[in-house]
Amino acid sequence: MKYELTITLSPEDQDNPERITEALLNELTKQNASPRPRATDITAYILQKKSIDARHGRIKVYLKYTVYIGETPSASTQNLVPAWRQADPAKQVVIVGSGPAGLFAALTLLEQGVTPIILERGKETPERKRDIADITRLGSVNPDSNYCFGEGGAGTFSDGKLYTRSNKRGDISRILSILHHHGADASICTEAHPHIGSDLLPGIINAIRATIVSHGGIFKFNTRCTNFIHHKGILKGVIATSVDHSEEILCDCVILASGHSARDIYHILSDLENDEGIQGPLLEAKGFAMGVRIEHPRDHIDAIQYHGKRSQLDLPAASYRLSAQIQERGVYSFCMCPGGLIVPSMTEDGLLCVNGMSPSGRNSRWSNAAIVVEIRSEDIPTGKGCEKDALRGLYYQVDFEREAARQGNKAAAPAQRLVDFIDSKQSTSLPESSYSPGLVSSRLDQWLPTHILSRLAPACMEFNRFMKGFISPEAILVAPETRTSSPVRILRDPQTCESPALSGLFPAGEGSGYAGGIASSAMDGEKAARAVLAKKHWQ
Repeated sequence: MKYELTITLSPEDQDNPERITEALLNELTKQNASPRPRATDITAYILQKKSIDARHGRIKVYLKYTVYIGETPSASTQNLVPAWRQADPAKQVVIVGSGPAGLFAALTLLEQGVTPIILERGKETPERKRDIADITRLGSVNPDSNYCFGEGGAGTFSDGKLYTRSNKRGDISRILSILHHHGADASICTEAHPHIGSDLLPGIINAIRATIVSHGGIFKFNTRCTNFIHHKGILKGVIATSVDHSEEILCDCVILASGHSARDIYHILSDLENDEGIQGPLLEAKGFAMGVRIEHPRDHIDAIQYHGKRSQLDLPAASYRLSAQIQERGVYSFCMCPGGLIVPSMTEDGLLCVNGMSPSGRNSRWSNAAIVVEIRSEDIPTGKGCEKDALRGLYYQVDFEREAARQGNKAAAPAQRLVDFIDSKQSTSLPESSYSPGLVSSRLDQWLPTHILSRLAPACMEFNRFMKGFISPEAILVAPETRTSSPVRILRDPQTCESPALSGLFPAGEGSGYAGGIASSAMDGEKAARAVLAKKHWQ
């Protein structure tokens, strides 16, 4: 017999086999397992999920197990990876972007022996690391090689959070197994909120590239997709442009996984809507969110969340999730990075925005999170230099980043203590921060967009009611956080995943407006690849 059981233990007992077995037997008794099993009847128990609950002053660990009585687990219950085939050069699909959606689309195509040709505007990770270092060192940004662009996309130098609620999008356990196969720790397959870490992700991305290349996949780095070739609304190929030349790559299927910061792609598609044969719009506006990053000392957040018990219980750096409704709009924490860092995530000079990440150990001296405000199309002021409704949110986003750059100094970001923001006064000093390019004291309360400004302070006061101490003198706001998701959606048919206006174009991932984060983007990339396989009858 096989049972799915969830037990609750203290942090001290979570790794104690005797206490685990005792708790499993008690749970089996509650479920009226007959005959009543003994410890010797349990032939195996496999951990499926683990989570920590620190609410209500008592810390508990929830453990979900598959328990076997009188039988052993079959091979099918183990974490398996697909059998990839050697690619057939006669079967080719172009993938724009090497982020999670693009990489997992490529792996899925290789399961059927189809050759993925991946166009990546940025560089391979070793060179990309040097360009990222220059953002802090020189204050300048390489527009094609930065925290957002390059091998692995924006996820490569991120926290590597793998938690997603998009379970209907695909098989999350399959994504986790493939990442584990390429070097991620086995714990990602069991943690309720798994993450990999910014220090380990580049190596895992390199390993995935090696798998793709070894099976015949092709990468073209430093190569942008600068246009789409079509005839009467039927895709015929792409224009691929590198530093010294452009080439036509002929194909009838393209998976567009360019990421939420590839603003040039939205402009290309917007212009394409005027071409003869394009049957309707390619883009639409979608809701998104913008705001700031908030940073606290990690010990402060740990003390709040673990009630001062973290050190004696050897618990990980504490996380939080907060939300409130303020003036009919959601305000919420996003991409919380316990023991993490704030990093510059702009993609060109003259703009400024920030993001968060954590190393695998989550052991920095700070914890940070985005605090963002929901933005709908009707919230965006008119007259933003864009006549097309689909791109208005994009222009609004750019305007915010441009103003932040004026308030900062190159890559140095404008910042204000949270208590001063609430009291509407200048911060005469700023606390030490993880943001390595530096901070500039700024009256955020005077220049943040009105839609955001009017909601942030009330939301933080609401958060402080649930998480006493959230408002503290050492809490600092760093602006702006703008790229939580794309403000534009590239339209696709819900069933076929294909653009209704340009046959052969398969939008995928976060940049196309269908995912949010590494895991959901990876699943959406797989979904788009399967749609291509179905269209071409390459199953």
